[in-house]
Formats: sequence, structure tokens, C-alpha cells
Amino acid sequence: MKVSILIPCYNEVGTIEAIINKIKNTISYDHEIVVIDDFSTDGSVKIVESFAVKDERIKLIKLDSNKGPASARNRGIKEAAGRYIAFLDSDDLWHEEKLYKQLKFMKKNHYAFTYTGFEKINESGEVIGTVFPYKEEVCYYDLLKSNHIGCLTAMIDLKILGHKMYMPDIKKRQDQGLWLEILKEIDKAYCLYEILGQYRIREGSISVNKIDNLKYQWKLYRNIEKINIVKSFYYMTFYAFYGMRKYSNSF
Repeated sequence: MKVSILIPCYNEVGTIEAIINKIKNTISYDHEIVVIDDFSTDGSVKIVESFAVKDERIKLIKLDSNKGPASARNRGIKEAAGRYIAFLDSDDLWHEEKLYKQLKFMKKNHYAFTYTGFEKINESGEVIGTVFPYKEEVCYYDLLKSNHIGCLTAMIDLKILGHKMYMPDIKKRQDQGLWLEILKEIDKAYCLYEILGQYRIREGSISVNKIDNLKYQWKLYRNIEKINIVKSFYYMTFYAFYGMRKYSNSF
């Protein structure tokens, strides 16, 4: 049962080679690595091409303009050949046993959608926090209150889900938008309660701009989920509360 590992890439010449090598060296079962290059202007494409010509499991998709992470991931979902889909950004990391443990967890319990905990690291790779999900299982309404599912930890079983689903084409919160769509069709997503990845926080990253995040969260409620203004305020209070905890060193 093949796993499709989707890696959007934009100007990641300093990290993409190490990430591909680590996946190749730690995964022995059937898989493909799908790198979606979002019109990089550095040497990222050449690095991935050098891998692809030597290993048929590595697929490079080149977008013809810079379209953003949602479009890149959606193209990867469209082209993915695996039963399982896992997401990894080109500057994040997985622990060596991440996929093995998560696949075992999903197969044993017949879960369609799972996630794990992860560490936060800085640009130098130093651990600066640990993210244990607040809940070991979440439904649609739980996820409206906070995005409990880190994108680098998510894995989906397309056979159980029944069809492919895609992220809304928005600058931020596109992963949460996809999780919400999935949870409209299945009851819950389930957590393998282990730390199995590392999320890199870069100085100036859009993910650390708290005010901007609130604006995009509001747009997700109102424009994507079509939630009325009263309920949107209700869910936003939970989002703000969890956000205060999220930006502490550990939670």
C-alpha cells in the first residue's frame, strides 16, 4: 500500500536535498516522494531533478508560476498515486519512525485520518517547544475552535475516505480548511500521541504573525465555512484562547 509524501518547495536549496535523503534512507516500504516546485528561482529544481533521474519513486512537478502552498499541495494531491497521503514542508522534519508508526496505528484501527505531536525548532534546528495536541481525537466542531492538526503530522487514507479532497486556495489556513472538509464526511481524526516531527519556525514567517493569523482565521469561518457572524465570534474566542497557549514555549 503506497504512501505519497507531498513536499511543496519554494527556494529551498539549503534544505530540500537533506529532506529527500532522509526520507530515502529511512523508509523501506512502498512510497513515492512528490516534490511540487512553486516556481523556485534558486537551485531547488536542479537538486530534485538529480534525484528524480536516479530514482523513479521521486517525482518532480514544476508549476509555471508562483501560486502559493495551497495550489502546490493540491497539485500534489491530484498527482499522488498512493493510497495514503502524508504532508511535509521542505523545511520541516520527521522522526525516522514517523510514517511506520502512523501507518501501523491507522491500519490497526482502520482510521481514515490521523495526526501526531511535534517539536518546534528554530532556524538552527534547536528545539524551542513541544506541541502535544490538546485532544486525542477531534471532530469538525473541535477543529473550528483550534487547528489541532499540524500539517506535517497529518496522514489520510484515501481508500477509506473514498475520494481525493483539496485545500481551499487561500494564503493561510489552507490545511485547516482541508481538515474541516474531511471531517464533514467522517466522524473524527485520531491522534497517535507521540512526538514524531519537527516544525521549523523562521524569523519573519507568516505563521508567527498573530494578528494576521486572526484575520485569516476569521476569513476561514466566514468565507470558506460560511459560518454566521455570531457563531464565528464564538469559535474565534476559542481560537484566541488556544492561540495564547500555542505561542508559549510548550503546551
